[in-house]
Amino acid sequence: MNFNFADILRDTAQRHGERLALVDGDRRLTWRELEEAVDAAAQGYSAAGLVPGYRVVLLLANSVEFVTSYLGSLRAGLVAVPLNTGLTATEIGHVVAHSGARLAVVDADLADKVEGVRTVWAGELTGHAPLSPQTDPESLAVLLYTSGTSGEPRAAMLTHRALAANVKNLSELGEDRMGPEDVVLGVLPMFHAFGLNAVLGWTVATGAALVIDRRFDPAGTLDLVVRYGVTRLPLAPPALNALLTRPDLKDQLGTVKVVLTGASTLDRGMADRFEQATGLFVHQGYGLTEAAPGVTTTLGEQDPKPGSVGRAVPNVEVRIADEQGEDVEGDDPGEILVRGDNLFSGYWPDGVDGPADDGWYRTGDVGFLDGDGDLYLVDRLRELIIVSGFNVFPSEVEEVLVGAPGVREAAVIGVPSEETGEAVKAFVVPKAGDSVDAGAVRAYAETRLARFKCPVDIEVVDHLPHSVTGKVAKGRLREADR
Repeated sequence: MNFNFADILRDTAQRHGERLALVDGDRRLTWRELEEAVDAAAQGYSAAGLVPGYRVVLLLANSVEFVTSYLGSLRAGLVAVPLNTGLTATEIGHVVAHSGARLAVVDADLADKVEGVRTVWAGELTGHAPLSPQTDPESLAVLLYTSGTSGEPRAAMLTHRALAANVKNLSELGEDRMGPEDVVLGVLPMFHAFGLNAVLGWTVATGAALVIDRRFDPAGTLDLVVRYGVTRLPLAPPALNALLTRPDLKDQLGTVKVVLTGASTLDRGMADRFEQATGLFVHQGYGLTEAAPGVTTTLGEQDPKPGSVGRAVPNVEVRIADEQGEDVEGDDPGEILVRGDNLFSGYWPDGVDGPADDGWYRTGDVGFLDGDGDLYLVDRLRELIIVSGFNVFPSEVEEVLVGAPGVREAAVIGVPSEETGEAVKAFVVPKAGDSVDAGAVRAYAETRLARFKCPVDIEVVDHLPHSVTGKVAKGRLREADR
């Protein structure tokens, strides 16, 4: 049976055609108008000579153009490659080469970051070419770049089946599920799995109105909430923390029914302060890019437990396993394993490191399940640092830092941050006879790494601790840094 994720939009347009779909500044689109715009974008891709299976980079801020370019690429049978708009030209160049992209759709102010591929500005994709892609649900729909254990950026391969399964799972959550009467704030970046498919995808499936916000700002974002009567507020934890500075917060969130966070660690003390200030419970979830992204959530629970990231969403299985893959008894911690139709198909281009033959995917995260099936996160087996919900692999940063003048060796760890959940801290060792200025190293890194990957603190040390095998003993660095 053929299925294309963009078919969901067509169904929603048929049911809710004249209802409001998108708000973007002074622009308003109904579901019928959005359906027409997406169809025009799909024909534009076809007119540009792109055929099903070609990869298309999307370097776009949250906007109507992101939505139409993204859904249009899927409808045309193409593979969307949404990129973080904060990436450097070098990082984008790596993705273009690695993905084999044939076209980049960009915001005008980002066009100079893209080289090596044909580029068009957002909104230029229009045409009248015929569309007749027969889409197998197992066809690749999206490549989402993340960081892998090799330290090199990797692309999770998400099929039309995986995207649709995630939306279906969320739509079965019970009384907390989204509906067509909802108004959703769309400030989470749409190039991130959370914003792309747990906000945009879910909204498209339900017919709720999406109020697009390009960049979180406490005053400006709250103005949108009040002006449009936002009922659902999906935000990253740092944004919740920033809102606590607003003295009139409870009144401004008067229309909000659901607050949902994820993508990075939620500080329970901060969540308690937010709940006391607003009277709104902060629902939490656990997800992965590789799960498109929903795994667990407290949404739908009668009495959510503080500190828990909730229970598995409908149609997803979660278990805790030891190093041999055997189930852990009781509430002892172990590695979190996930199974469901929302899982990815491995990493581009050959599907490596995906779910096992029995469907279970080892997440690399450590947690435990209580007797009710609520999941609690403990740690990560991998050394990924999650800054504002974005993955930073230490070796990628370290490789840049050792290229800075005078630096012989570098090690990077994650440290707690109220603003971003975690932040990057670096330890650098000078070359023999040289001195190193931390400010100069930071300036060097800022020209080669996206802002969220750059160290917020650089400590110059005489030496780094090493294990007997010669690896940097980062556990000792963490202990010394506490």
